[in-house]
Amino acid sequence: MRKLALPDEILLSIQQPARYIGGEVNMCVKNPESVDIRFCMCFPDVYEIGMSHLGIQILYDMFNRREDTYCERVYSPWTDLDKIMREKQIPLFALESQEPVKDFDFLGITLQYEMCYTNILQILDLSHIPLHSRDRGEEFPLVIGGGPCAYNPEPLAEFFDLFYIGEGETVYGQLFDAYKENKKNGKSRRTFLEKAAEIPGIYVPAFYDVTYKSDGTIASFKPNNPHAGEKVTKELVVDMDSAPYIEKPLVPFMKVTQDRVVLEIQRGCIRGCRFCQAGNVYRPLREHGLEYLKRCANKLLETTGHEEISLSSLSSSDYTHLPELTDFLIDQCSAKGINISLPSLRIDAFSLDVMSKVQDVKKSSLTFAPEAGTQRLRDVINKGLTEEVILDGASKAFMGGWNRVKLYFMLGLPTEQPEDMEGIALLSEKIARTYYDTVPKEQRRGKVQIVASSSFFVPKPFTPFQWAKMCTRDEFLERAYLVKNKFREMKNFKSLKYNWHEADVTILEGVLARGDRNVAAVVEQAYKNGALFDSWSENFDNSLWMKAFEQCHIDPDFYTVRERQIDEVFPWDFIDAGISREFLEREWLLALEGRVTPNCRKQCSGCGARGFGGGVCYEDKN
Repeated sequence: MRKLALPDEILLSIQQPARYIGGEVNMCVKNPESVDIRFCMCFPDVYEIGMSHLGIQILYDMFNRREDTYCERVYSPWTDLDKIMREKQIPLFALESQEPVKDFDFLGITLQYEMCYTNILQILDLSHIPLHSRDRGEEFPLVIGGGPCAYNPEPLAEFFDLFYIGEGETVYGQLFDAYKENKKNGKSRRTFLEKAAEIPGIYVPAFYDVTYKSDGTIASFKPNNPHAGEKVTKELVVDMDSAPYIEKPLVPFMKVTQDRVVLEIQRGCIRGCRFCQAGNVYRPLREHGLEYLKRCANKLLETTGHEEISLSSLSSSDYTHLPELTDFLIDQCSAKGINISLPSLRIDAFSLDVMSKVQDVKKSSLTFAPEAGTQRLRDVINKGLTEEVILDGASKAFMGGWNRVKLYFMLGLPTEQPEDMEGIALLSEKIARTYYDTVPKEQRRGKVQIVASSSFFVPKPFTPFQWAKMCTRDEFLERAYLVKNKFREMKNFKSLKYNWHEADVTILEGVLARGDRNVAAVVEQAYKNGALFDSWSENFDNSLWMKAFEQCHIDPDFYTVRERQIDEVFPWDFIDAGISREFLEREWLLALEGRVTPNCRKQCSGCGARGFGGGVCYEDKN
């Protein structure tokens, strides 16, 4: 029987002690002494968030299939336990073995969201691992980062030994084999890092030097070690059905954010929305086969007991076999009362036939993302939706039995005008009116409920908008209030609800998203000032960050409100994400002209993703 790292008196004094004891259904149990590699997988947020992350579930299952490797997990301790661990000098521990993280070979940290960066330092600090990679000796684990934020790793470069750029299923085996050989031969940490730097997709920050111009922009970014290449090319799974998927997902004993089976149906997206980093860095679109997904769905439902299955992708409507897959899931789930969740659907492609069948199972609200309130701005961002198509899709959804709709928009997009902002309220009102115009009174299931949410636009690396400037905090709030006031004028105001993201958080996200190595000092100082769980509104304290910027003599406006020159060297330019800079430049200029680029199935736009040799780029060759 495992001995828990925390005694009963501590567990009984903190919130949600189940966060820290492990023992979940399908948890992997191995003898730590019988393996060559111990890998601790970290999601730098609270357990409920981390346990809902699909990527960790996939890698956890994949790593533990290796007989020589034991993969365990750790999440950020909530503030109550954080305080106790510091006071009592309890080292952070992995859930499976309850042993200290500092005794592992690797600490792998998922970089999912910029606002978790101070939590990364919390993980290192509580694990008694030096914050800076340069200060770690042979006795410490190698700290490796991966995930979407690794496409600009520079604000975290000082804290990581290496980064994995791209999809994790491809070269981790090669990395582990190199580590075993290095360990067997008694070679040093540096020797392993040099071997790792030669593996595709692996970036070792210490092996690169950055120089700056007098205006603060980057002058050069060059390798300083012969084992490191000029470019690091992202890793990509070309044949999705050949990649390992979860056989037995972890099932927690407590409620987590996404308490359901997640079935990934495809990766990438054909749509080319110009604000969307995921849609660009995961190019090209690659689908799972229908029979593969049927087998996975049955296995996942059998091994978890979950009451909901969700289809995961960036644009589920574009999955070629969506109607057949939905029919299969309905046959499997309806008799068992299992809900089927279909997120990431385009309102123009959502099948009435699919909706009418799914409605016989458990109902939930529909989520659509028009992103902008007017056609002009939807063309700027290349959303490819007309108002007619949106309203027609809403009408079909309402006829299918739904009366709750969530709408997602953005404020602060490039070229945005007041009429674009007011268009958010006007479009929401038209959708509400469509419900009453479409559904006969005797068939209505109560009032329609339209919840419109605005996030504030953040330009991300490897998007056509990476050159764009952001709004200031006050400008963001002025736009949100303008939209709010317009909502109050709507006839169906009582059926409409409007909310928006925090402006302070958005500004900080913008700094961290496009920051360079100089920003690392701010992250560290903010952490020392007390910043933690910044993605939680009740914990976020903007003053701690503003103080850190002052202490480090760094102006956040340099990274946010400044529009980039077209030839500026970006901190992430050393990464080859599979899309050419020429393509992104072209799309940026088309955006400023309000011109639309067709989706990948209609016409190849020459983005560069074809070089990977698979996916939607080659569908016409099948």
